[in-house]
Amino acid sequence: MPDTKPLLDNSDLIAQKASEADSPSSSIIGSNTFPTNVPNENSEFTVPEMGPENAASKVTCRVCQEMIDVIGKREQHVVKCNRCNEATPIRSAPAGKKYVRCLCHCLLICKSTSQRIACPRINCKRVINLAPSPVTPPIPQVPGMCRVTCVHCQDTFLFNMLQNALARCPHCRKVSSVGPEFAKAKAIFFLILSVILFIIGGGVVFFTYSNAKAHGGYFIIHIGILILTLLALWKCIYYCRIKVSSIDGPV
Repeated sequence: MPDTKPLLDNSDLIAQKASEADSPSSSIIGSNTFPTNVPNENSEFTVPEMGPENAASKVTCRVCQEMIDVIGKREQHVVKCNRCNEATPIRSAPAGKKYVRCLCHCLLICKSTSQRIACPRINCKRVINLAPSPVTPPIPQVPGMCRVTCVHCQDTFLFNMLQNALARCPHCRKVSSVGPEFAKAKAIFFLILSVILFIIGGGVVFFTYSNAKAHGGYFIIHIGILILTLLALWKCIYYCRIKVSSIDGPV
């Protein structure tokens, strides 16, 4: 059922001239508009500013794809196509406004908060229901997440610094330390561990060497402590020599 309330409000509905005066798109919505409710099939869009970095001499018509010469017209917001006589925007809409193109190709400009507008063309007079602009939810910030440049392949990937682990690049699959602090802390830890194991192993060998000849199980203990000491020393050397990837900054 159509809404029984007034479809158009002069304070909420602004349709301004979208092209030159002789263009069919230059009509302005009047109070004698007889609306026909249609689904929201209109096209809303924005266009880049025609600055020095985007100073192309021609633009493509949004209706018939004809090339439109914009030399000398870059200060205008819209230009008229000589083929289909429809308007094509070449600059972004003024602040608080937005462009809407009706199904009949008439280019309208209205408030950015408008939800219903009417086409001013006599042979159209559609009421266009504008869907509210989708709100993009903000990306939740993960504590400790940062961008890292791999030291091996120079590609960038995301890594959480709070993981307290080495980073494996998803591109080259090679492992590196994110920042020198982690590798340095691990190297010091395993160096201290290897020294402690060496002292413990030396004490065990000294106090049990005489009994080891009669009980062969002591030799197994000696060998086990020696292996643990060598593993800790190897890990210390590994972290001292590991390559370090650079941190580009937080996400």
